[in-house]
Amino acid sequence: MIAILSVNSPMNSRIIALFLLLSLGACRSGEDAPDISQIKIQLDQQHFEQDFFAIDTNQLENSIAVLDKKYPGFTTVFLSNILALMPQSESADLKSFYKAYQPLYKQSTSIFKEQDNHIQKVTAGLKYTKYYFPSYRLPSKLITFIGPINSFGSILTEDAIAIGLQLFMGKDHPLYTSEEGQALYPAYISRKFEPGYIPVSAMNNIVLDMYPEQMSGKPLIAQMVELGKRMYVVDHLLPQLSDTLITGYSSKQLEACINNEKNIWSFFIQNDLLYKSDPQLVREYVSEGPFTQAFGKESPGNIGQFLGWQIVKKWMSKNNQISFDALMKKDAVQLFEEAKYKPS
Repeated sequence: MIAILSVNSPMNSRIIALFLLLSLGACRSGEDAPDISQIKIQLDQQHFEQDFFAIDTNQLENSIAVLDKKYPGFTTVFLSNILALMPQSESADLKSFYKAYQPLYKQSTSIFKEQDNHIQKVTAGLKYTKYYFPSYRLPSKLITFIGPINSFGSILTEDAIAIGLQLFMGKDHPLYTSEEGQALYPAYISRKFEPGYIPVSAMNNIVLDMYPEQMSGKPLIAQMVELGKRMYVVDHLLPQLSDTLITGYSSKQLEACINNEKNIWSFFIQNDLLYKSDPQLVREYVSEGPFTQAFGKESPGNIGQFLGWQIVKKWMSKNNQISFDALMKKDAVQLFEEAKYKPS
């Protein structure tokens, strides 16, 4: 079925695009992924949630000491950073969390029967990281845990990458569809709380660790390209994943962007948006949301990252000998100007 979507802007009310909404499978760049079969990494897999929810809460101090011995460093991170326990109420709050999330842990054991499949993709992503960024110190442990709903989906510690399973229980899980869950995570966010997003969350965190975001105050085009650079790298760290997982768009949203790339770009050009720096205006195009207001309810939020990704792909097609480190350090505006991006 083809649906027609008009694109309206408060700056330009003329219809400038038609969104063709078709089904979409995996859409890849067609580039051959490098051979990583000979790359060796050390990555010990540990399941903190299994040991945590087996503790004796009547002997809490001793149980935590045992946990800390098995998970040195991470136990402290879990209590202090993930649970954010305060010393004066630590025991009571820890018992309360344990009781409240015990059912979720039991459900996770069946939901994540195929957890190893997602973990293997994280492992492969780390091998690609070593291939593209040989000087980066990889985590030596992969730890899964269950934290509060408002805590992390993934976190990097001194020696580990930790995955918060509470944010990957499946988009229809009552934890997210409840009133409290929707207040924290509207549907456009919680629909990405599927196990398949575990590798994407992990690799986004790795890239963020290597290259902290520094986009505040920059013009729209710079922020779009910076997002595009990150997406380009994550796409190459996870070459077997579909573009819907990499972008976080639904299949219809991504298909709409692909089919209307020229029209979307024309909107930004005609409205002279690229070098605008007004935070409110910029946020409309490079922030998560149910849709992009100017393009209607069938469009994705954060549509700017899609264009940034296309710009980076165009630039890299002309500079394919450039390392990914050099790409990430390249001035975003200069990259855009050199790319001479003009979709047909």
